[in-house]
Amino acid sequence: MTYAPHIRKLSEIGNARQGFFSAMEFRSVVSNLPEYLRDFTLFAWLSAWRPKEIRSLTWLDVDGDVIRLRAENAKARLARSVPLVGELAEVIARRRLVMSPKTPLVFHSDGAPIGDFRKSWATACKLAGVPEKLFYDLRRSGVRDMIRAGVSQSVAMSISGHRTDAMFRRYNITSDADQRAALTARQAYSASAQIVAPEPEPNTETSAEELRVQ
Repeated sequence: MTYAPHIRKLSEIGNARQGFFSAMEFRSVVSNLPEYLRDFTLFAWLSAWRPKEIRSLTWLDVDGDVIRLRAENAKARLARSVPLVGELAEVIARRRLVMSPKTPLVFHSDGAPIGDFRKSWATACKLAGVPEKLFYDLRRSGVRDMIRAGVSQSVAMSISGHRTDAMFRRYNITSDADQRAALTARQAYSASAQIVAPEPEPNTETSAEELRVQ
């Protein structure tokens, strides 16, 4: 009789992602990128999608005010979509102005697919005065910002494409500032929710003793 080998499940402890962008850092880095990378990077920041997924998008994937990621281009092999609202809509509108007859891709470099841009990314970070971060940190930042903005975890996961709670939690990192804000909010709530014991109401009934005196 043969037995299947025991596969030890690796711990997620100490495997959390730590790189995040503030909005100011992000805008500064984008302004120092080559023109063809700016909308690509902004889409990554706003959608929290993976770079490979964004590279795959074609104009056939743009369906009115929604952009759809086909299953074969998604890491989890599950199709998903994101509505084109706010800056996302502006990104796609700008991309329409530079549509190329050379390619159906939404994001491209003069008709060519976007290739390795690590050198341009490192240069932009340096010019922006931002300690060099990974492009993938945009995905982590997008997830964390959605949660901080009050988006439910299930909705955030449907946008970013995370399949498990464990993987999602690795991106939704809390900081000292988050904890301070939470404790301050709790103290404010506790102060406003304090129950003040009501003063006893005056007794309006006349006692038997008072009646005899009267």
